[in-house]
This record gives sequence, C-alpha cells and structure tokens, in this order.
Amino acid sequence: MSKRTYAILGTGALGGFYGAKLQKSGLEVHYLLKSDYQQVRENGLMIESKNGDFTLPKVNAYNNVDKMPRCDVVIISLKTTQNQLLPNLLPPIVKDDGVVLVLQNGLDIESEIAEIVNNVSIIGGLCFLCSNRVAPGHIHHLDYGQITLGEYKSNYQLTGITQKMREVTTDFENAGISIELLEDLLLGRWKKLVWNIPYNGLSVILDGRTDELMTDIHTRQLVETLMWEVVAGAKSTGRIIPESFVQTMLDYTTKMKPYRTSMKIDFDEKRPLEVEAIFGNPLRKAESAGVYLQQIRCLYQQLKFLDMRNKGVAELRYEIPKLNL
Repeated sequence: MSKRTYAILGTGALGGFYGAKLQKSGLEVHYLLKSDYQQVRENGLMIESKNGDFTLPKVNAYNNVDKMPRCDVVIISLKTTQNQLLPNLLPPIVKDDGVVLVLQNGLDIESEIAEIVNNVSIIGGLCFLCSNRVAPGHIHHLDYGQITLGEYKSNYQLTGITQKMREVTTDFENAGISIELLEDLLLGRWKKLVWNIPYNGLSVILDGRTDELMTDIHTRQLVETLMWEVVAGAKSTGRIIPESFVQTMLDYTTKMKPYRTSMKIDFDEKRPLEVEAIFGNPLRKAESAGVYLQQIRCLYQQLKFLDMRNKGVAELRYEIPKLNL
C-alpha cells in the first residue's frame, strides 16, 4: 500500500470524485472546500456512480490551507478562473520534491504553476469524465473517468514517461481509475481541446446538451469545423493531431449519455467561465504563429460577452488577443 498523501484543492464534481476514489482505496486524502465545508466535515462525501455508489462518512475536510498538512501530491481541481488564488494556496501544502497534479482544462496551465512552485514535479492531467456536483458533498458520476497524464518541463519540452508519473499512476489505478501516460503533454492538451472547445463553447451559446449538438446536422457540422481548427492550432505549435482523432471524438460524443458540459453548468449557475484557459490561450498561441482560427475566435468573442453580462458587468472591458494577418 502506498504511503503517499494527497491534497485536493477544489472538492467539486471532479476533485471530489477522484479524491473519494483515492481515499476509498486506502490512501490518506485531505480536502480543501469552500461552500460545502460544513456539510462535508459533518457528513463526508457521497458518490453516486455508474460503477457503484459509495459513501465516505468521514473525510479530512478543511476550509483553510493553513490547517492542512503538507502532502506528497497536491491535486489542483479548481476552475482556472480561481487560479489567482494558487500563490497563496499551493506553496503551504506541497512537500519539497512533491508532485502538483493539474487536473484543469485549457492550455498553458502548467507554465503558470511553474511560476508559483519550482521545487516540485508538475504533471498535467487530462480528465475524460462526466460528473456533476448535485448537492453539497454529493457527486453524481455519469460516465467515463480516464485520466491522461504527462509531466511538464519548461516550454513543454518532451519528457518521456517519468518515475513520478509512474508513482501517481500506481495510486490511481489501485483506486480503479484508468490512466494513460503521455510523452508529450502539449500534444495531449491540444487533443483535449478538440473536445472542449466545440462542446463547451456551443453548449453555452446555443443552450444545448452534447446529444442535442450531435443530433442536429447543422450543429454537428459546426462541431466538426471547430475540431479541425483546433487541429490547425496544434500544428501551429509543432504538434500533429492524427486526422482519425477528430472522428474518434465525434463517435465518442455520439455514444455519450446526454451531458450538460461543465461550462454550461457554470453559465447557468452564473459562475465565471473558463474562457481564457480554453479559448483565449489557444487563440494567442496560434495567432502568434500566424494561424488565424476564425470560428474559435467567433466563439471566444461571444463567450466573453455572455460571461461579462452573466456577471452583471455593465461595460465589457477585456483585451481581445491581437490578430496578426
């Protein structure tokens, strides 16, 4: 049995699910919570899952990082819209030579983490998970759950499969979580965007679930067009996504249970949207290389408007990535 200790920064639909699975397998897990703190401290976590329901009546719950122990692995499962909190949250709880596992959507996330902590290994995790927080401390796992891991080095240099990746993989697989290892984290991040950009963006703009977007011929064509733009964006950074991958993602979503994306849930709950991490950063990367992603830019601008209006901001003050033609 592994003696590695884990901390979860962001105990929601994703962090709560994976943290609970790790704890159920026998690992020591510590959870940072905000609105759910009192409920989880008193009653633990309830996981309703297609793979079997379970309850953890007692968990190590905190509402302040100063009360948390330093851990071997810190999982960041906050929304990227809260990453401005990480300089205060992260350094106190990760051990020297520990691991920061970044389970967040978007591009260029790990480079931001590297500016906060430089005495650790940083691993990016790409989660293929359909999971919702349905009530405080109650998580409903609908489908999937695999994580793809890749270690980060400066400017996304190729790292191969490292020992730290293998150690984390062992713990997750022992918890019943399927893991795939990547030698190229940047390629993995672009491949995740092939799904995240069309479905997250269109679900908000068109007010639709994944099954609705796939059933209608017009939106399905738009989804595919957006996927090919992501492929072009990846190519601009020297990463080649196989042509077959687009069809794989279309088939994957067609078979998926009807799903309201995480960005749509955030929008409906009037929470900030992860527009910059998922749309703005890829746009800036591609356009700095002279590649113009027209449809993605259109989504980005619409989402910025909807996000600002949703937050009740009277004036839309934001910086549109500069366009180089």
